[in-house]
Amino acid sequence: MERQRKLSFEEMTVRLLAMLLVKGIPPKELSQMHQIAILNRAGLPPKDIAEVVGTTANTVRVALVTIRKSEKTGRHMRFPREE
Repeated sequence: MERQRKLSFEEMTVRLLAMLLVKGIPPKELSQMHQIAILNRAGLPPKDIAEVVGTTANTVRVALVTIRKSEKTGRHMRFPREE
């Protein structure tokens, strides 16, 4: 079995807030790719992101590769604006 390191209070808080944010915004306003990006930046591993978003860990990994490639080329993901 894989041993996980213990998270600090701050790390756990950031992860929980990110999960609440993603779950609280309607899917039509925040795409799956944006949800994955937010949860990844909060430090969640692909397996946990997949559970929150409702997809597979492999789909999350593929999305993360796409996100990282777009960031390297200077095409940062644009998040929906508030109206």
